[in-house]
Amino acid sequence: MTRIIAGQYGGRRIQTPKGDGTRPTSDRVREALFSSLESELGGFVAELRVLDLFAGSGALGLEALSRGAGSAQFVESDPKAAAVVRANVKELGAPAAVARVTAERYLRDTPAEAFSLVFIDPPYALPTAQVAALVATIKASCAAPEALFVVERSTRDPFVWPDGVEGLRSKKYGETTLWYGR
Repeated sequence: MTRIIAGQYGGRRIQTPKGDGTRPTSDRVREALFSSLESELGGFVAELRVLDLFAGSGALGLEALSRGAGSAQFVESDPKAAAVVRANVKELGAPAAVARVTAERYLRDTPAEAFSLVFIDPPYALPTAQVAALVATIKASCAAPEALFVVERSTRDPFVWPDGVEGLRSKKYGETTLWYGR
């Protein structure tokens, strides 16, 4: 089981999908990520809208909500993982919606929304160029002007931001690297 680290839901445990299809972000990496985000954002505010692509258990978006973000949209194509995210959202009473579609289909079919914080944590096997293309699509269609992007990838796969997104920094945590861009 995974736990929410801090905020309104701090200490609460959430379910994680069973099987090989997901790779939950460790508590240690999430704690470092959110310490960095709170510094970058100056804290989480109720107006902050979060997009969590490849949501898995929803831990990243739920942590943002716990710390004060206003709402979250979870996107997960795996039926079992999407059911876990829905159960976690319901259990916490979180202000969130869950879409059980691929990231590409969600971005193609969903009306433009202004997301301020975007988490992209795809399976490590997804080619880096495809992840960068998703970032470019989000930037063009549904990102707020100063949106902050966080991409989680294998440390073995370097990530290059698409045109229009400035890379801010990256941080390695063993096999996982987080890339921050705006």
